[in-house]
Amino acid sequence: MTFDQSEFEVRCEWGENGVKQLAPSSDVVIIVDVLSFSTSVEIAASRGAILFPYRWKDESARDFAASLNAELACHRGNPNGYSLSPASLLTIPAGVRLVLPSPNGSTLSLATGSTPTLAGCFRNCRAVAQAAMKYGRRVAVIPAGEQWSDGGLRPSFEDWAGAGAIISHLEGRLSPEARMALAVYNDAKPDLRQLLNSCGSGKELIARGFEQDVNLAAELAISECAPVLVKGGYIRGTAD
Repeated sequence: MTFDQSEFEVRCEWGENGVKQLAPSSDVVIIVDVLSFSTSVEIAASRGAILFPYRWKDESARDFAASLNAELACHRGNPNGYSLSPASLLTIPAGVRLVLPSPNGSTLSLATGSTPTLAGCFRNCRAVAQAAMKYGRRVAVIPAGEQWSDGGLRPSFEDWAGAGAIISHLEGRLSPEARMALAVYNDAKPDLRQLLNSCGSGKELIARGFEQDVNLAAELAISECAPVLVKGGYIRGTAD
């Protein structure tokens, strides 16, 4: 197929349509939503929590959480609960079951079908790449991007560079799209924290009071946790 990048082992494409094109012919999919879904999942799963992706933050999310005997993530910035803010998950106890609505990372996680699915970010870029290669050589790396106010995809610096960070640890022939993501990461790596703070998504979060979330997301290859989606929930996985 024209857009499935099947002649290459390491593939990369944006958003939900990227998942639809690449997942069926790949051995594993890595979802990259740096600010903040994938970073939140990595931090929580590394502590032994289970994260259930859900697309909508509405009344149906409460019903979904109740059906799983899980908590529902609260509004970002609520000091009394867990949310899509990575900082809110730094002390989450092992065993907590948390439904995490997200229009980007959760939506893509739920679109991969039967293809094994991992959550990747800067923090676990090496570990998630190593874990992915255990499934096979055909790896699809999906930068989630953000959304404009009209719902259209906004390709984001942080997810493009995050995809490149993961790709830098993968083996095999890179598609042109994967090579571009790698080039973005290689260019950004020396100034990664500064660039995350000054890109559009970073500035938006900082303006809302979430600078710590951006700084947590900028930590590079510090985690051995490679969250894997099992029975609808992300659990701790490792490269071992």
